[in-house]
Amino acid sequence: MPTLFDKIWNDHVIADLGDGASLIHIDRHFLHEVSGAVSLKELNRHNRTIRNPELTFATLDHVLETVPGRGMTTRMPGGNDFLNEFTQRMPSNIRFFDLDNPRQGIVHVIAPELGVALPGMTFICGDSHTCTVGAVGAFAWGVGTSDSEHALVTQTIVQSKPKTMRVNFEGKLAPGVYAKDMILALIGRQGAGGGTGYAVEFAGSAIRSLPMAGRLTLCNMAVEFGGRTGIVAPDEITFAYLKDREFSPKGQAWDEAVAAWRKLPSDPDAKYDLEITFDCADLAPQVTWGTSPEHVVGIDGRVPDPSEASNQVARKSRELALTYAELSPGTPLEGLSISGAFIGSCTNSRLDDLRAAANILKGRKVAEGVTAICVPGSTAVKHEAESEGLDRIFKDAGFEWRESGCSLCMSGATGGESFAKDARVIATTNRNFADRQGPHVRSHLASPITVAASAVAGAIADPRKLEVRS
Repeated sequence: MPTLFDKIWNDHVIADLGDGASLIHIDRHFLHEVSGAVSLKELNRHNRTIRNPELTFATLDHVLETVPGRGMTTRMPGGNDFLNEFTQRMPSNIRFFDLDNPRQGIVHVIAPELGVALPGMTFICGDSHTCTVGAVGAFAWGVGTSDSEHALVTQTIVQSKPKTMRVNFEGKLAPGVYAKDMILALIGRQGAGGGTGYAVEFAGSAIRSLPMAGRLTLCNMAVEFGGRTGIVAPDEITFAYLKDREFSPKGQAWDEAVAAWRKLPSDPDAKYDLEITFDCADLAPQVTWGTSPEHVVGIDGRVPDPSEASNQVARKSRELALTYAELSPGTPLEGLSISGAFIGSCTNSRLDDLRAAANILKGRKVAEGVTAICVPGSTAVKHEAESEGLDRIFKDAGFEWRESGCSLCMSGATGGESFAKDARVIATTNRNFADRQGPHVRSHLASPITVAASAVAGAIADPRKLEVRS
């Protein structure tokens, strides 16, 4: 019997092309200014037209400044070329959320926020973290610029069907433990390649109780797990989240859509190529120590000894990571001094994330010498946070309060804004490889409340030891 992924796949196959390849219909396509600029340029160069512009959306997020009062500029070398290419070539019949549009934001934040991504859909974007929106029950994945161009012209893509994996997160999360900790712990246990070749469905009692923001965080890092995509079966939490969103169905169409979506979850006797069960009951807040999301331990843990790795490749990876991080085996992570803290990215920049961090920051101050920055994931999130007074809490604590965009998750890796050279920082982002947030910047990944607690302490800190001030 079919899994959730099988049902979506089967509904979208147009033709079997042989050798394991199929022609797949694409329901929604999102462009951003980096990969999107390249796709539009090639489209124009070949004098091709967009087949279904009503199914394509576009926004600015990757290479624009997030400082208050920003203009159409960026510090990233060549960034203005991307922005100019994108905006000047943007067809008038595509819904484009420009810099002054209240719907602008990080593509993976605004797609579910606007109801552009819906259960049962195929959804693509020229960005690896497109898997984020699988949290609504869609098959969502990142594509290259040539595939993006193919989809613009034909509304199809050639794909090979991945294997299926179900990860069952069971148990109740303890206070201070969030979805970010779940996915980091999974990657730490199974490895950054543990999901390679699979469409990964997240299931289990812990998933069923997660709000949509948590599910989006989990699916966001399915690609860090190596998966083709991450996906969560739609349920009442999904429907409540999507109802009345701008591009969600309305009236009778909504009722009909929900009736169809209720049939999407995997059949009770569905077979997966691989199943994993993860007990969340004793899970602690997680923090990375090296240069991969798999280099992670609980906040009360210590940096592992490379000699304990299961194979030579993992041992070498750990040795290189320790050299870059300037850490020694056995070093406790809690108490490790930091000079920067970042809350943002498509992983953890939604309203729920900002609320959780604000509950830690309320009435407290960022430690002296720590540069702390918060970048909401969308203009809508920024405005909602400001209407609740969250911006004042962040600013009173000593955080910079920015405009929406990818910011320090993206630009530091490509020559744009970054933390100071040799800084040690803690961040809610999804990647911590060498130089990701600036030259020789050592980035420790964690949840929003762990980042907030660490900013206050001036060192990596256990948020469970701070009173939450909601």
